[in-house]
Amino acid sequence: MPHLTLAQVESLAVAAHEGQTDKAGRPYAEHLRAVADGVRARGGSDEQIAAAWLHDAVEDDALSADRLESAELPRAVKDMVLALTRHPGEAPETYARRILATPGALLVKEADLAHNADPTRLAALDAPTRARLTAKYAHVRALLGLSAP
Repeated sequence: MPHLTLAQVESLAVAAHEGQTDKAGRPYAEHLRAVADGVRARGGSDEQIAAAWLHDAVEDDALSADRLESAELPRAVKDMVLALTRHPGEAPETYARRILATPGALLVKEADLAHNADPTRLAALDAPTRARLTAKYAHVRALLGLSAP
């Protein structure tokens, strides 16, 4: 069975997140593009770039886990997306272990964290939210063994 092209994965992700915005009120697709571009800039594979486009789709209820499973995507892409999907009430340590155990997922999460912690993005948030998120991102980076951005 042929797999979706990167352009088709991008279209699927953008459509799935249609109408969603990030914490600063920007269209969510901008974050997806930035993470995909970050993966590409870090030398990521096409599978990792596809996972970057879809990394928040299941977590944000933009795409059901069943829809992801039925999508014409390589198993590695599905595994990365599922590894990057936080579960309600899940401990950050459990989340980090799953990412570290899934081939390719760490690079996608690194690009995601880099964009999330971008000072320009954080500047659009109120001070308490900015401080909370900065601490959260730093904690996850430490759990994953990633150096500061």
